[in-house]
Amino acid sequence: MSKEITNKIKVLIVDDHSVVRKGLKLFLAANDRLEVCAEAATLKEAVSMSAQWKPDVVLLDYKLPDGDGIIGCINIKTQSPKTKVIMLTAYTDDGVVVEAIRAGVDAYLLKDIESNKLIETIISVYEGENVIDTSATEDIFNHLRIDTKKNRGDHNLSNQETKILQMIALGMINKEIALEIGVSENTVRNYISRMFKKINVSNRTEAASYWLRNKFE
Repeated sequence: MSKEITNKIKVLIVDDHSVVRKGLKLFLAANDRLEVCAEAATLKEAVSMSAQWKPDVVLLDYKLPDGDGIIGCINIKTQSPKTKVIMLTAYTDDGVVVEAIRAGVDAYLLKDIESNKLIETIISVYEGENVIDTSATEDIFNHLRIDTKKNRGDHNLSNQETKILQMIALGMINKEIALEIGVSENTVRNYISRMFKKINVSNRTEAASYWLRNKFE
């Protein structure tokens, strides 16, 4: 059995509503891979708890009494770069999604997510994946429409690479991208590898941030 399976994934829950915190703790604690190490209701508490407990994953709400999750993510990541941050929120505003990606969140999820999907995402993020809830990007979809001729010149990307970059920004996984453009998952991986080198990024979150910066600035 691998080390990842035998060791619990320590999770810090940050939300100003006690009912939400208790509900999250209840079903997360029922999973044998997860351990809720602490709870926080404010950004100040979140940063303090992160320093004290050194969680593997932080579930971070966007709206908190003493600030927002964007600031919280930056502070937590600055203090503990290895900690994964999942923003769990009700906000789908395009500006919030963009700023969260820029701040370095490892996942952006909406609070109506199914409990089993949340658990799967926590484990995936802990293991190095990046996830953006597709429904959280619906409000910015029109801003991400591709003008292939324009973007090919701006980013030195082929039409196919530009399309794939957009789909990454929309939270699509390799299997979904492969089905959308009619190629194999292995071909998608090859496209992504070349594209990452061209735009000088190392993961999907950075790629999404790169795309959104170029579309919104």
